[in-house]
Parts: sequence; structure tokens; C-alpha cells
Amino acid sequence: MTEPFVHPYVPNTAPRTRAAMLEAVGATSIDEFYADCPPELRLDRPLDLPAPLLSETELVRHMDGLLNRNVSTREVLSFLGAGTYQHQVPAVVEEVINRSEFLTAYAGEPYEDHGRFQALFQYQSLMAELLNMDVVNVPTYDGFQATGTALTMAGRLTGRQQVLVVSDVHPDKLAKVRDYVRPYLDLVHITSRGSGADVDAVLAHVSKNAEIVACVWVETPSYHGAVETELRRLADAAHEAGALLVVGTDPIGLGVLAPPADLGADIVCGDIQSLGLRQWYGGAHAGFIAVHDDPRFVMELPSRLFGLASTTVPGEYGFGDVAFERTSLAIREDGKEWVGTAAALWGIAAGVYLALMGPAGMAELGETLLAHTRYAMDQLAAIPGVVLADDGVHLREFVVDVSGTGLSATDVVTTLRGRGIEPGVVVDEHRLLVCVTEVHTSQDIDRLAGEIASLVKETPA
Repeated sequence: MTEPFVHPYVPNTAPRTRAAMLEAVGATSIDEFYADCPPELRLDRPLDLPAPLLSETELVRHMDGLLNRNVSTREVLSFLGAGTYQHQVPAVVEEVINRSEFLTAYAGEPYEDHGRFQALFQYQSLMAELLNMDVVNVPTYDGFQATGTALTMAGRLTGRQQVLVVSDVHPDKLAKVRDYVRPYLDLVHITSRGSGADVDAVLAHVSKNAEIVACVWVETPSYHGAVETELRRLADAAHEAGALLVVGTDPIGLGVLAPPADLGADIVCGDIQSLGLRQWYGGAHAGFIAVHDDPRFVMELPSRLFGLASTTVPGEYGFGDVAFERTSLAIREDGKEWVGTAAALWGIAAGVYLALMGPAGMAELGETLLAHTRYAMDQLAAIPGVVLADDGVHLREFVVDVSGTGLSATDVVTTLRGRGIEPGVVVDEHRLLVCVTEVHTSQDIDRLAGEIASLVKETPA
């Protein structure tokens, strides 16, 4: 990139053009743009690329070889979760989103795109009902970005810079959020206690630092699947100091669990991958942000909102942008946050899923998830040497410690993978994060427990 080479197809590679661009931004070299990348992560040599493929036949063979290396979680008994989950996807969901008017829709204007706008308005309405919030955005890239935006909104609304992180957060999510909010906010961690937040420690910190705390950030379920039972106390502590409560959640359990808004949450955010989207070798992710019908909060949302709009014909209504003037699409560099291509297709998928499930279906699903999780926790905890990391209320995921068996978590994964089972995600040397959903039967869980028990017996004392 730093060599004076003019590429025939790549723009702005002419030395004079590059020099003018660097001068415009006040940089002396392109290397300055990568100052935040540790030197050990930078490549100081050309990419080690294979020889070019000279025919379509070779390309197809090459791609087939790469794809055949993958193993879908539908081909094995999988207990993998950690942010991307194996839930049942009704056939009608994919039938709808594969329709050409949805699958190929991009960024048409209201007069030519009523169907997509209406579908996303209905998705927002269904999500708002599930979350018991008034306003839900058109989906962002993923739940990580939604969380980062929710926290920066809290910073702007309060004029403060400190975020209290009081839950176990997915490490990848925490890394992405930290990078996103770093120019505006400071993350301060308060170690959780057992399966939930250490409320006394939060109260003590907030009382001493009331003037700088922007919000308390809670994840429920947490990275380890724990359901936070002290949201009301955390909300009261935040509000007493003039701060906000930002709650990250997975809406899959809200048919049976109380919505965070009912317990004092000011901003609720998360990912909708669980709502009708497959794991797909990493997941089809999309983020949501929900707020109450308060203009202060609504105008801080950088994302697009679709709602009912009147037309030039009296008494006629259509669907279009709400308060479009607050977005960076309208005011460009003066926007509070940039909004680019959203994951709108996944919002339509989630809307179809929620419409099909209805309140009764979501309640039944939530009860099933809680029951399956508890059953799996009990079965694994009954294995000699295996203990639960905590015994609180969990939804879908929990951590087991296998140190008492003489095995490591990697030993368990490696051996059971050879037997056609993915037992979970390695958290550290001796702890394993196990995920169960409605697709698992009691026989599936019994098989997992039986294989681990057999492995323990095979291990020399």
C-alpha cells in the first residue's frame, strides 16, 4: 500500500492523489491510520496468496472443497451457544424472506418500497409488544453494535462518561463495545457475585460517583446464561443518581420472563438471531434498540424508524421514515452516529417468526427453555466431579466445572467431538459453557450426560 504504484482499477492509488488525501486529513503517512493496531498484529510482508484460478471449473472445485470442510450443527448433536443459537426456524420464515421483493430490496424510497417499509413497521410493533417498550429501531448490524449505540445514547442523554458493567459479558461483545465507545465513555467493571450483579457494590460505587455515572449496563441472560433477578434495585440505584439503566437481553425468553422495561430499564438492546434465524456458520445477526415514547430518547436513536405517515391524499396513510432528520443519512457528518446498511432482512424474518408464534407460543417457548436448561443442569451436576459454576436461574446456557474429574474442558470437547457431539464452548481450562434450546430432547441431554459420565469413568484417577 505504501509503494508508489498506480493500479489500473483501484482508485486513489496515484502518488499525487494519495499525497493530497493525506494532507487533507493532516497525516504524514498511511501508517498513522493503524496506530491503534499492535505491531505484532501487522503484516510486514506481502499476503501469502495462492496462484490464480484460471477457469470457472477450478473455482467451483476450490469453493466446494472449502465448503465441504464445514460441519453444520444440524449434522451433529450440538450444545453450542455463546451468542449464536440453534433454535427451530419455522419453514414459513425462510419462505417469506426468500421472496424476491424482500430478498433483493435495498434502500428504495417510500413511494416505491411500501411493502418493505410496512413489513419492518410490523416487526417493530411486534418487538415493542414483546419488550413492552414503545419505540424499536430498524435492525442494526448486530447486537454488539446495538449495545454500543445504546451506551453512547446514555452518555449523550446524561452528559456523563462512566458506564458501570455489572454482568458477565460475552468477551467478543465486550471487546467490540469497548472499541466503539472508547472515544466517549469509560467502562468500569464491578465483579458479579454468584449468578448476578453485586448490587451492594453497585450502590456503593454509584453513591460515591453519582456525578459521572452515565448508566448501569446489565446483561440478562448474561454470557453464562444467568438471569438477573435484581433489575429493579439496579434501576433504582441508577435513577437515584440521575443515571440510566441499559439492559442487554435476548428476546427469546420474554414470553415468560418479565421484560426489562417493567423493572425500570430505560434502554433495552440485544440481538434477534434467536428469532427465526439459523446459526449459519456464525449466525445471521441483527441488533435492536428499544426506548419509551420520550422525545429525548427517540431523537438520540441514530437508527432508522419506520411508522405510519400521511400522504398528499386526505385520509390516506402509508409507511415511511419517522424523524428522518435526526439520522446521519439526512445530516451526514453532523449526525450523532453514522447509520449505514442495516440488517433489515433479518428484521423481516424476526417479524414473521413473532407473528407466527404469538404471545402463547412465546410463553410456551420460554417455559420450555427454562425447563430444558434446569434439566440439563441437574443431569450434568449429578456426574461425579462435575459441578455447576452457580445454581441460579438460567435461560438456555450454564457453565459446568470439570476440574474434579481430572479432565480439562478441552479434553471433554475433543473426545466428545469424536463421538458426534459438540458439548459446548470452552470458557477456560476447566469450565465449559453448555447451551440447550427447544430443539433438544431429554434423550439428547441424557446422551450428553451419559457420554461425559463415561469419559469420567475412563479417566485414570
